[in-house]
Amino acid sequence: MLWTVAIILIVLWVLGLLSSYTLGGFLHILLIIALIVIVVGVIQGRRV
Repeated sequence: MLWTVAIILIVLWVLGLLSSYTLGGFLHILLIIALIVIVVGVIQGRRV
């Protein structure tokens, strides 16, 4: 589920960049959240 959320956030961020539709720092916040989700998923995956 974490991977799904991360992929959705990354796709939305890329679409925002490609469409030149910017909301200031919001798109970059989406990217940061997606990266955090991926890192947390990797760390939890190693513990299991």
